[in-house]
Amino acid sequence: MSSARNTDHTVAVATTVPGAAGRDAMTERMVHHVRTEEDLLTVRHAVRAATLRAGFSIVDQTRVVTAASELARNAYIHGGGGSVTIDQLTLGGKAGLRLTVKDDGPGILDADAALADGFTTGAGLGHGLGGARRLMNDFELHTVPGQGTTVIATRWAGR
Repeated sequence: MSSARNTDHTVAVATTVPGAAGRDAMTERMVHHVRTEEDLLTVRHAVRAATLRAGFSIVDQTRVVTAASELARNAYIHGGGGSVTIDQLTLGGKAGLRLTVKDDGPGILDADAALADGFTTGAGLGHGLGGARRLMNDFELHTVPGQGTTVIATRWAGR
């Protein structure tokens, strides 16, 4: 495993992890801290670049960038900041991206309600979490009131 630290609060890591049926999944990792409005734009650009490297179609690029933007903004606004980890995956010749968005905010009191369209605790339209879930192939929400929230969302190219 190797890593390098950049000045934009990004950590790059390359590692190999065991995959399904004895195949290896290759992972390239970038971690972006979300503390300012500018960090939200940095995350969007980084996710866009990762979708291009993974060979996503323009439609899938838009899906992943939109989901990342919603999740990062939630971490910034509702969680008081956090981090977005972008894992570029290859498994059995298929390319994918996994986004892990973490914050140490107040958590979500009612996760089911938060995933429903129209639910909002702010001035938004209430499509953020549920919309992000629909845009990705896999979606996990882990939250503990008073201890923060982690969302893990994956999209595979061509699926």
